[in-house]
Amino acid sequence: MDVQSKTRLSGLDDHLVAGLVGHDVLIERLLIGMLSGGHLLIEGAPGLAKTRAVKRLAEAIEGGFARIQCTPDLMPSDLTGTPVFRPQTGDFEFVPGPVFHNLVLVDEINRAPPKVQSALLEAMAERQVTSGNATHTLPDPFLVVATQNPIEHDGTFPLPEAQLDRFLLHVVLSLPDAETERKILDLVEAENQAPVAAPVRLHLDDMRAARSEAMAVHLASPLRDYIVRLVTATRQPPFSEDIDHPVSPRGSLALAAAAKARAYLKGRDHALPEDVQAVAADALAHRLVMAWRAVAEGRTARALIADVLKAVEPL
Repeated sequence: MDVQSKTRLSGLDDHLVAGLVGHDVLIERLLIGMLSGGHLLIEGAPGLAKTRAVKRLAEAIEGGFARIQCTPDLMPSDLTGTPVFRPQTGDFEFVPGPVFHNLVLVDEINRAPPKVQSALLEAMAERQVTSGNATHTLPDPFLVVATQNPIEHDGTFPLPEAQLDRFLLHVVLSLPDAETERKILDLVEAENQAPVAAPVRLHLDDMRAARSEAMAVHLASPLRDYIVRLVTATRQPPFSEDIDHPVSPRGSLALAAAAKARAYLKGRDHALPEDVQAVAADALAHRLVMAWRAVAEGRTARALIADVLKAVEPL
């Protein structure tokens, strides 16, 4: 990537930081998803700037952006599109849905019924949509960022494990402390009093170039062994005793891609164990199913991954 492209990628980070207080981890995860071509699931209580973060990202990149507000009566065609009969020609013409954009925000995904979740699964996994006998390719780059609210259960449809596994990272947000919340209030007041300058937008060609460079980051053989040992530890005692379904090989691939993207963001051409450790919980916890006894005792998947990181030596 040339100097101008690097500057624009830096400008993208600056734009996100300027509009999001106390969300450094979320910003990094959004950029990792963009650089690795992986999808993100953001979970947090209402008012934690989940939607705002994705809209800030959309403001700073070229390409199409669509927001899908999920409701229990949503239909698959509301996402993917549908064939429409044209009386003038006597033929059916496929009208693309909102999923045919470079960046797609799926708000409150757990409010979408299973049929909609299944339709989204094909788009996320295959980068294509099938309608009737025709298959339509989605644009490149293509990134889905979904949000869900953990405190509401009425009228929701929990994501099945197969759908969760399609997300590269599952980011869990917590409530801010008093100091951070004051900064949030000051930021919103400042935005209400003065218009926000439009950011320098990142071209899609620059984004593709950055993605190629990020995925070319060197992953040394001992580091690959470390990733595999972390993932396979979920299939072996003592950790397997608390797990019904351990992490699949897709977890190793996701962890490797996320670690390389993080190393690229840090300005390195090689990944380090700290890159793997930083993203391990977000890349692996949602890919395993805890045993009912472990859940009853209050143990969580993220806590288990933390224990795995302590038990497995990097190199």
